[in-house]
Amino acid sequence: MNRSGRSRWGLACLLAVAVLLLLGCSGNSDTSATTLRVGVLKFGTVNWEMDTIARNKLDEKHGIHIEVVPFASENALAVALQGDRVDLIVSDWLWVAHQRGRDKDYQFVPYSLAVGAVMVNPASGVDSLDDLSARKLGIAGGPVDKTWLLLRAYAQKTASINLEEQAEPVFAAPPMTNRLLLDGDVPAAINFWHYNARVSALGMKPLITVKQMLTGLGIDTVPPLLGWVFSEAWADGHREELTAFFEASMAAKQILADSDEAWEPLRDSIKPESDAVFAAIRDGYRAGIIHHYGAAEIAAAGQLFNLLAQESDGEITGGTEQLSADVFWDGFRLQ
Repeated sequence: MNRSGRSRWGLACLLAVAVLLLLGCSGNSDTSATTLRVGVLKFGTVNWEMDTIARNKLDEKHGIHIEVVPFASENALAVALQGDRVDLIVSDWLWVAHQRGRDKDYQFVPYSLAVGAVMVNPASGVDSLDDLSARKLGIAGGPVDKTWLLLRAYAQKTASINLEEQAEPVFAAPPMTNRLLLDGDVPAAINFWHYNARVSALGMKPLITVKQMLTGLGIDTVPPLLGWVFSEAWADGHREELTAFFEASMAAKQILADSDEAWEPLRDSIKPESDAVFAAIRDGYRAGIIHHYGAAEIAAAGQLFNLLAQESDGEITGGTEQLSADVFWDGFRLQ
């Protein structure tokens, strides 16, 4: 072979190697992975899980791509789901039941348990429900806050106390509710779990937990309250991808359950006032992780739905008379 032939042969080999390298690079990036658009609150706790999924590439490992779409309010999240701007959001089955009652096809897969408590300032002298009589009670979730409704039902059933008449509800935003409790302006308060975690690290104590209220009201299984919500029609067309998403979600929860180190990258978004607050929030999150989900939990959700409907005179359930089993997607169970 002459010099010209050898040059052409060498150039052909180089081109062949380049093509193989390009094909190899293409094969290593899964460009066919389905994108799931997940709506989240800008500063919500769901971001911690999404961050853990991304940091550990759990979406890639499960053959999907997650696009996190932030919103400023829960109302904006709901509007985004209804307008097909996102595929999934976190909400509760009360909202799903209400929507299905309006011929919307949303369904629910659990995200976390209904954990929470009534927190008290130890300096207040409040040691029992009786001590709330003629005292202020801070409430972060508004007049139909679920924990407030549960507490009222529990107090009436177990101690014949009408808290709606005997206590003085003080409704405020979650940070203000915590401030009122810490400053002693209210002796007790109802707040969302991560706000309760913050004040617990600052010396506040639980008067009664949601689990204790449920047990006293005859609901022995703690049902999941918050969950992933999505369109049933969309789920029918993306069943495999949706299952993969929930597998990635559970894998992230397992990492956060097992590893304290996995929480360190989340510190900037949590913005704890101290290491004690950081640890309390971490432990509170872990307490809400779901380990069992099936017929018992769905039945307990139905019991809780009936109780909340009765206590709120139907206001919290939007006129929906019962919690249909169709609310709960049949593609997810935990045994």
